[in-house]
Amino acid sequence: MPSKAQNDYNWRMGLETGDDGIPRCRWGAQPQLNRLYHDEEWGRPTSDGVRLFEKVCLEGFQAGLSWLTILRKRDNFRSAFAGFEPEIVSRFGEEDVRRLLDDPGIVRHEGKIRSVINNASMALDLIDEQGSLGRYFWSWAPPPDLPPRPELATTEVSTTLSKDLKKRGWSFVGPTTIYAFMQAMGLVNDHVEGCHVREECAALRRAFA
Repeated sequence: MPSKAQNDYNWRMGLETGDDGIPRCRWGAQPQLNRLYHDEEWGRPTSDGVRLFEKVCLEGFQAGLSWLTILRKRDNFRSAFAGFEPEIVSRFGEEDVRRLLDDPGIVRHEGKIRSVINNASMALDLIDEQGSLGRYFWSWAPPPDLPPRPELATTEVSTTLSKDLKKRGWSFVGPTTIYAFMQAMGLVNDHVEGCHVREECAALRRAFA
């Protein structure tokens, strides 16, 4: 077991050692669902267009809520939104909107629901222009091996990317939402120093670049 002094130091550094003795970013230490997400997904780079689109949408749903709330409902969201396949979601109509507003398994916010449908069409336009969502989003990635900055809610890059998406017709893509997206998808590695997966994610990020 770590000493009290070690625990105090970890806390100041944004770390928490779980009951398994492993140091993690404090937000990912508990409950177990957060821990699994932190250890296995958050900060690991991907160029998969469906995953990128899903994450933008779910970060939009998170606005005003906790990520844990969204994470608990993620499977329901995937079922309700056809796996977040942009081609399918872009064809959703008013009947789908009513279906989604009646679905207790998701966040029933009409503006956010309509935003996902709108953004699916905008994603298809981006794919036509750029070749893939991965190519577009990763063109905004800062260099690898930057020091972690998990205390930031926005950055200059996330603000500029947010403005570019809004200019292209996307909605619910503010700078805070976009920075959370960048952290989660590995465009930046904001696992804090001492977190047991920071170096693994850093290696993945360098290889991905």
